[in-house]
Amino acid sequence: MAKDPKSTGTEGAAASNGEAPQLSVLTQYVKDLSFESPGAPLSLRPREKAPAININVNVNANPLSETDYDVNLTLTAIAKDGDDVLFNVELVYGGVFRIAGFPQEHVMPLLFVECPRLIFPFARQIVAECTRNGGFPPLMIDPIDFAKMFQQRIAEEKAKSQVKPN
Repeated sequence: MAKDPKSTGTEGAAASNGEAPQLSVLTQYVKDLSFESPGAPLSLRPREKAPAININVNVNANPLSETDYDVNLTLTAIAKDGDDVLFNVELVYGGVFRIAGFPQEHVMPLLFVECPRLIFPFARQIVAECTRNGGFPPLMIDPIDFAKMFQQRIAEEKAKSQVKPN
């Protein structure tokens, strides 16, 4: 039987379990937000060169029910001028997602790629407003390749599983 050229590829998922695939954002929330500017107001003075900014990103997901998942996106940014910390911002931004009707092998990529991709713009805006409200220019975090992050995480876990304890 020839494949229908208009097929989206989701018909097989719907046919196998009777449901149309569904990815829904049920809610979004700030779980934790911290902003520190230990040297203020001296740290707010004009500078000759831009500070070094280190940004870390992490994604975690936990099941809440058979179809609902809590996905947490953690963004941490530390700005330094030499050894002096200008600001330190940490945000844990969460979303509750309903994932139904997808084959099981698609759930992990949805949780660690699509879900954080959907909530990232909101988390990015919170970090930008937080740094701006702290007296600094808004920190606009560049878009994140969550697919690449997920692939690296899978590769790291695979490498760990291949290491045999002595």
